Amino acid sequence: MQTYTKSQLALRNGQDKDEIWVAYKGKIYDVTKSRLWRNAKHYEHWAGQDLTPELADAPHLDTVFDKFDCIGELVG
Repeated sequence: MQTYTKSQLALRNGQDKDEIWVAYKGKIYDVTKSRLWRNAKHYEHWAGQDLTPELADAPHLDTVFDKFDCIGELVG
């Protein structure tokens, strides 16, 4: 599986590049096609970031990531 740094993830914020990615528990997910991430943000969450610490406050379980393609691992 491809690995990416936090800097590389940050570029996939829907503005610097067309891709919209987020990380959770060391995995990177492509949420580009999700209507909930169309503006590169989902409620108070911004794309291109590791959302692991923020999910504790979310109204859903981490199984929400099962519907997205895991495209890599977050390193460093």
